[in-house]
Amino acid sequence: MTRKYFGTDGVRGRVGAAPITPDFVMKLGYAAGRVLARAESASTRPTVLIGKDTRISGYMLEAALQSGLAAAGVDVMLAGPVPTPAVAYLTRALRLSAGVVISASHNPYADNGIKFFSAQGNKLPDAVETAIEAQIEEPMACVASEHLGRARRLDDAAGRYIEFCKSTFPNELDLRGLTLVVDSAHGAAYHIAPHVFHELGAEVIAIGNQPNGLNINDGVGATSPEALATAVRANRAHLGIALDGDADRLLMVDAGGRLYNGDELLYVMVKDRLASAPVQGVVGTLMTNMALEVALRRMGIEFARAKVGDRYVLELLQQRNWILGGEGSGHLLCLDRHTTGDGIVSALQVLSALRRSGKTLAECTADMQLYPQSLVNVRVAPGFDWQTDAGLREEKQAAERELGDDGRVLIRASGTEPLLRVMVEARDADTAGRMARRIAGRIGA
Repeated sequence: MTRKYFGTDGVRGRVGAAPITPDFVMKLGYAAGRVLARAESASTRPTVLIGKDTRISGYMLEAALQSGLAAAGVDVMLAGPVPTPAVAYLTRALRLSAGVVISASHNPYADNGIKFFSAQGNKLPDAVETAIEAQIEEPMACVASEHLGRARRLDDAAGRYIEFCKSTFPNELDLRGLTLVVDSAHGAAYHIAPHVFHELGAEVIAIGNQPNGLNINDGVGATSPEALATAVRANRAHLGIALDGDADRLLMVDAGGRLYNGDELLYVMVKDRLASAPVQGVVGTLMTNMALEVALRRMGIEFARAKVGDRYVLELLQQRNWILGGEGSGHLLCLDRHTTGDGIVSALQVLSALRRSGKTLAECTADMQLYPQSLVNVRVAPGFDWQTDAGLREEKQAAERELGDDGRVLIRASGTEPLLRVMVEARDADTAGRMARRIAGRIGA
């Protein structure tokens, strides 16, 4: 069944436009509550945790969601502003029925979204999302007054999560002597991330930690890492850590202001694990840089590509019973540390690798030089079937023959616009750009 409202990461859109409106979100809460209530035993009352980021619309949507859940007879715990992975952790730790996050992640403040976590701290299975969508189409009602849900604040949500993050860092290590710039993107980790690194011994310089409801991801955080690089150089810090609005992404900057993306940070984590135990395999996406695949193959580690989106990385990791995976955008998964991508936890894994090795980020990644990528977007007529375009297929095959093992070609359709995205990786930028333009020129020709 095709889902009408749920995308790859919950329900998301511009606030005030369908589906991110108070009336729809209340109905979504009611529908989710009804589905959860059916899954619980008759003697158990479902309880759902709600967390949010720092967008001004979070207040409105939180109230609407809470009302819908209460109308379905579901109790609610309100965590306030906390990272998305904090909701996943707290839902599992407190043995709750589900967790809900009000966030649009790395998007601007005018957007918002709703995503759900299961009792196990995982994103909801497709079947459950389908059941919620089916319930949305039914008329909304209300349980009898004596069965209405209640709400209460979880006052120590931030403190609990800070302790969890610290528990993922090795007991025998600390961060003493390190100066870190921590950029929370004026988002959900603004009052959490600086404390985690400080309590492990680092001197922390916090930026992007003054949210006002309108400035989330605005010129700071993982989507604008230039601010972090500038702050690291200005403060002569050892490293910089950039999170996004809901703190499930991580990028890092070294003392020279050089940016390290998710592919490079995943490589550092894999090498650290390999030093103490075998690594069965690693999952990336269709967009993961080929240099990572080549480097892992050199180490005898299997590599698999999932569709773009951390949801699909997680699904493939679970299918293969592997632990490590991620995306170049900074969604990194360590399934022996957390059930979902977590920017703070991932940063701690990288920092522990640096501490154990005694090396810098540059030294740890010196044997994996990223391949230049060239991306060309080509607008096509709606419904254009690019997979049957003979000229495009011939040009793609010719490029792949020329590249051999030194590059790759990826063509994929945009999920939101009538665009084809042509991406070529090669060992040099000129080759990548030339081939991408050549392939793009054959589309529809």
